[in-house]
Amino acid sequence: MVSHISDHQQERNNSSSILDIHSDIFSNHILTRLDGSSLVSTGSASSELNKFCKDENLWKNICNSTWPSTDDRRLLDIIAAFPAGYRSFFSDCYPSLDHSAKPKVQLVDREIEGRQSLSKISELISAVDIRYDNNLIYSKVQSTETSTDWFLSSPFRVDLLDPKETIPTPVPVLEGNKDLFRSQLDQNLTLSWILVDPVSQRAANLSTLTPVSVERHWLDEDIHAHYVTSLPGLFAGESSEVVQCSILVVCGGTGGDLQIKEVSLLVQDMDGKSLNGRESVAILHEAMEGQRKRKGKREEERERYQELMEMRREMGERKQRRERMMDMVCMLTGVSIFMAFCGFLWLR
Repeated sequence: MVSHISDHQQERNNSSSILDIHSDIFSNHILTRLDGSSLVSTGSASSELNKFCKDENLWKNICNSTWPSTDDRRLLDIIAAFPAGYRSFFSDCYPSLDHSAKPKVQLVDREIEGRQSLSKISELISAVDIRYDNNLIYSKVQSTETSTDWFLSSPFRVDLLDPKETIPTPVPVLEGNKDLFRSQLDQNLTLSWILVDPVSQRAANLSTLTPVSVERHWLDEDIHAHYVTSLPGLFAGESSEVVQCSILVVCGGTGGDLQIKEVSLLVQDMDGKSLNGRESVAILHEAMEGQRKRKGKREEERERYQELMEMRREMGERKQRRERMMDMVCMLTGVSIFMAFCGFLWLR
């Protein structure tokens, strides 16, 4: 019995734990091989592991590799000021925005809250990365001033390229089979558009990872890739209970390599009308403060987009029926007034 106990004790003494590895090896050669999700899971395993997994340099490297645009010098101090630095930034940007989340306040009250939040926002920063087959082909950081009267009253739109600017890429254009090339872009062209609010120290990824629609334009035969996310609306009214955050990437090139011709962001209501800067900033600020959900699969993103399109179609049909009804009422009212006037003249 004593021999059995001693053997068991010896076995325990000979066993090793991952924490027995030297901390430098563990931090610099093991944890650095994990992605963000794996690092979160590892940190939840024990309090000792959690200390290692909170290292700021680990999360900075993960953010920079996931979104190369975050290595821009303009974002370094901004992200470092987040409550938990790059770990908070990753927590904000890696999950998708939850369009189905219940608003914190009622819709009518949210308009007042949204307008009050505008006084706190003077700048929004876009960090955009486009990849083809997991290879980075375009990256840019751009600041948008949001406090001017012109911005607040004009349709909200963020353009990363000038009207005549084109960005060459190393992606070869397939000649002779346009449908196949469009299909390859559909499968391989991924996008991340992170919007950062430096004042509230919040950020959100506004884009679906893959396009929900890839179409060849009938006029110039450029390829239009759409990345659409739905967000809760902010202002009262049927068409604004849900809004669309629409990102458009226009690609062209008739020979040689693919060129990026346009990368733009719009916020639209369900009628397809672009919201102005005041409304859009309030909605985006509310979305950044809202809940997140796990990233959906490609099929789920496209299914949600089809639901949005079906909702838009139904709303359009209801609007047409109301307009026809109003036309009928106006016509009957006009006929009634005319008949009454004729009757009045006949009686005289």
